[in-house]
Amino acid sequence: MSRFAALSALLALVACADVQDQIARDAARASVRPVLAERFPGVPLEPASDCVIDNASAGEITRLAMAAGQQTFSPETQALVTEIATRPETIRCLAKDGLAPFLI
Repeated sequence: MSRFAALSALLALVACADVQDQIARDAARASVRPVLAERFPGVPLEPASDCVIDNASAGEITRLAMAAGQQTFSPETQALVTEIATRPETIRCLAKDGLAPFLI
């Protein structure tokens, strides 16, 4: 296999991984938004869900993405979203990106 072919294959794998990551993040947002709306009424959902997803581990994103396919959200999903939402990094993100536009 030539170097060009190997590099092309590697770039294709990276692009595929990026697409898979984005799909998982989008699915996870679908399970995060309703929990945020219920647990933190009045919080702007788009920026808040972005903060939660950005501060979740890969494993947590996978769990949240899998929960998005369920009709109701389990207590475990609600607890996971609440745990991530109350982490110091997530709270800083919310203060900077989630709530700041509404406080001005």
